[in-house]
Amino acid sequence: MASAEAVYVDPSALLKLYLHQPESRAMNAWRSRTRGPVSISPHSRAELVNGICLAAFRREISTQALHDALASLDEDFAAGRYVQADVPWRAALHRAAELSRDHTPELGCPTREVVHVACALELGLSTFLTFDTRQQQLARAVGLQVIAGK
Repeated sequence: MASAEAVYVDPSALLKLYLHQPESRAMNAWRSRTRGPVSISPHSRAELVNGICLAAFRREISTQALHDALASLDEDFAAGRYVQADVPWRAALHRAAELSRDHTPELGCPTREVVHVACALELGLSTFLTFDTRQQQLARAVGLQVIAGK
């Protein structure tokens, strides 16, 4: 059984635990067979909250579903299913700039995707979970093992 603490999980993948999206089933399956808390940065938490709120803004979910999803997220933190990762931000952003210089001309990754890969590297994690194809390519290019919620 794998440990979630060894995996950097992109917040767009975590969002699939709170909103019904095409990859939600795969993400739920990964989470159910993976023990331990998921380490996430305050930045990732903000992305999760914003992703849920954007779904409400776009009318993809009801007001009740918005409140339920945010409550579930808060409950997951309170229950210890998530722990805060202390990302060394100066180093992570410096590394993100280097990754952008080295890989974005070929891969076309947006800044936020590059920043998450840089955070995984700065945290010393060797595995990265994302459903985004470009982010998977970047993570592989820098030596991370990639899983896509399978």
